[in-house]
Amino acid sequence: MTELERKLQAQLLVAQRIEGDRLVLDDAVLRAALDGSRPLRAAERAALQGSPLTIRRFKHLADQRRAAWQGSRGLLRAADSGAPLEVLATDDGLWRLHFAGAQVILQLDPQAARAPQLLAGRPRIKVRDGAGAVVLEGVLDADGECEGPWPFAAPPAEHFQRHGAVFAVEPAREGH
Repeated sequence: MTELERKLQAQLLVAQRIEGDRLVLDDAVLRAALDGSRPLRAAERAALQGSPLTIRRFKHLADQRRAAWQGSRGLLRAADSGAPLEVLATDDGLWRLHFAGAQVILQLDPQAARAPQLLAGRPRIKVRDGAGAVVLEGVLDADGECEGPWPFAAPPAEHFQRHGAVFAVEPAREGH
């Protein structure tokens, strides 16, 4: 089957209407199938294929998942001028890391397209250096900020330079 044929078939399935159709699988089952944590059983696959309403919900959840923020990366770009590092930004422009004395502050750009979604969800955020060590972890406040003490002995510029000159801002997952 060609890509075009697959797309047309998917559109036909989603557009179908069946009298008395209802959601036959709950969101937890559909999300587990999407993230691969639990494949659909044969009966669940058959139920999904037989319910255009459930197929539309599955597609909606899949679209949401694709649109969800999965993380941002940044790079220490400035040459060492000897001045203390004050700010780092992610490549996507979504986050800035501010270094103020012994504090590190993560700030969400309020003008970024994903900002309202992230603020509404108030996610737990983790910032890691290039070696995977946690620089900062916490929940965004109402202003889109999270702060904590600088956890390393070396100053920020020196620390990041030693650890690949990169950092990552990512959703903190339970148990990680």
